[in-house]
Amino acid sequence: MIRVLAAGDRFIRSSLLRDCVLEAVGDDVEVDVREIEFGWPDVPFGRVGDVDEASGTEDELIEALEGVDAIVTQLAPLTARVMDARPELRLIAVSRGGPTNVDVEAARERGIRVANVPGRNGIATAEMTIGLALAMLRRIPLAHGSMLADEWRGDLYRSDAVGREVSGSVIGLLGAGAVGAHVARVFAAMGAQVLVFDPYLPAGALDGVVELVSDVDELFRRSDLVSVHARLTAETRHLVDAARIALMPRGSLLVNAARGGLVDYDAVAASIADGHLGGAAFDVYPEEPVDFAHPLFTLAREGEDVVVTPHIAGASRETALRAARGVAEELRRFITGEPALNPLVEGTAVAPA
Repeated sequence: MIRVLAAGDRFIRSSLLRDCVLEAVGDDVEVDVREIEFGWPDVPFGRVGDVDEASGTEDELIEALEGVDAIVTQLAPLTARVMDARPELRLIAVSRGGPTNVDVEAARERGIRVANVPGRNGIATAEMTIGLALAMLRRIPLAHGSMLADEWRGDLYRSDAVGREVSGSVIGLLGAGAVGAHVARVFAAMGAQVLVFDPYLPAGALDGVVELVSDVDELFRRSDLVSVHARLTAETRHLVDAARIALMPRGSLLVNAARGGLVDYDAVAASIADGHLGGAAFDVYPEEPVDFAHPLFTLAREGEDVVVTPHIAGASRETALRAARGVAEELRRFITGEPALNPLVEGTAVAPA
């Protein structure tokens, strides 16, 4: 008997996790799947104990984990305290690419296997990035808002008001991993010249699709639109700052659906206000929920080409299903004694016979 906790939320429901677990394991092993569901995204995630971007509390998770061998989850707060309270826990399968809600080092010290699901939302985020760019380029939010205000804006067809096309433009991508590579291929297929700065891109990965540049400042100088696809680290924080924005051609555009800390949003707002940067489209922010008094939102209300969405780029029905199936597969491998498909910690414990 394997006891599993399906710790869901209101995006990846506990019932979906349960169903995927039962499908993956099949009839060969008896599995007792218990369920708990946390309040995200209706209730914002945050820091819980020693982990970030978690939903729920340590105490309710400790209670739900009583006698449990494995947990499949997206956002449960798997802290050192939780692990110490439930030493019988042997597998943590977390359905995220960046499992900041898991104290990975604590799991390693306790011999608990940890696996994740990298790339689960890569397609969704890439498509949202492209959508944000197109919405800004073709001024779709402005036109949509005017129609809802009972205004027929024929003036948006004037030469000084019309939008721009992807075809023939130069689009610079800061990073070309799972998301950036998909964005690069789509924009290239639409007729753009795509530049990429990514010192970690494998040789030949996008040959014939993009032009690689070795100097990040060159990418800013040459691009009509820059889209951000880097991981947030100490080195990449404010990768897009006032100095680099100033390098961009006048009227150029910026898109960020990666991490808010990669961009200096004060510098973006100032550049749009003084007429240098032509617009920006953002799905992520340095602090979430946001401060709606920030100048960026004022500019959007005033009709500037600023497109804003509430961190939903990775949210799709397919993402939820892919994530749930990913952690279910990691559980199946644990039960059968196979190595993890995407191990963060190999662990020392084995599944009960």
